[in-house]
Amino acid sequence: MDQNEIINKIKQLAVERDALILAHNYQRDEIQELADITGDSLALSMEAARTDKQVIVFCGVHFMAESAAILAPEKIVLLPRLDAGCPMADMVTPEGLRELKSKHPGVPVVTYVNSSAAVKAESDICCTSANAVKVVESLPDDEVILVPDRNLGRYIASHLNKTCYFWEGYCPTHDRFTVADVTTALQDYPDAVFMAHPECSPEVLALAHHICSTSGMYSYALENPAQKFIVGTEAGILYRLRKESPEKEFILPTSRLICPNMKLTSVEDILKALQTMSPRVTVPEEIRIPAKVTLDRMLAVPRD
Repeated sequence: MDQNEIINKIKQLAVERDALILAHNYQRDEIQELADITGDSLALSMEAARTDKQVIVFCGVHFMAESAAILAPEKIVLLPRLDAGCPMADMVTPEGLRELKSKHPGVPVVTYVNSSAAVKAESDICCTSANAVKVVESLPDDEVILVPDRNLGRYIASHLNKTCYFWEGYCPTHDRFTVADVTTALQDYPDAVFMAHPECSPEVLALAHHICSTSGMYSYALENPAQKFIVGTEAGILYRLRKESPEKEFILPTSRLICPNMKLTSVEDILKALQTMSPRVTVPEEIRIPAKVTLDRMLAVPRD
């Protein structure tokens, strides 16, 4: 079958299986085009919980499918590529986190949603890149443990007067984005606005005109009168940026801003997942219940 035939077959099967297809902002263009809903990991998991559909096809990485299974345990959650993992999420284990907690007894753990269900279950509250500062600010404690992204942790710490203990994890894709990449792009496009994701290093963030999550980048690009934007996050975001603002120019400052795991999923994988109803991602109740508490606490934090 050619790609159009595969896509038509997917759409037909999705109806038959009562399935909703979700795609993360970093997925391949054709996956985002095919999906019923695109967005960041938490927003998609919330859509999974909200939908009446019985099957969720999550085009993303493993922790995202887990989050959907945490919030919607009654649904069948399929991850078309079971080998699509997240290196940053893999950098922290429940055992390692327990050891860090033992060194700082009583200090709350704020865990980025880019983490496994088992790590969430060892935490007190979750955060996203969009609400991280607000979540930590909402805690009455003067000390916090921030897991697993050291770059997001240092970004949070720079905005608050709290003692922060960092887990030394990072996103390899954002971490290999350098100051030299930014300065070259700014020299080549002096009239461009540089927007960066807080998973970038502090040195890169220091050069940014605006720091925000992927969802924040979409709204910022739409509302800002600038015609050129240097985009400091994974390349997949360009699909929707260009679609929503076709008259504007979006520049990827380096070809290294590509996450191999996010690019694993193909339309063929989605078709196979719907045909076989696998691979299915589930979370054991003894992990799911405490992990859900951390997400519920985050969602209870007032938003602007």
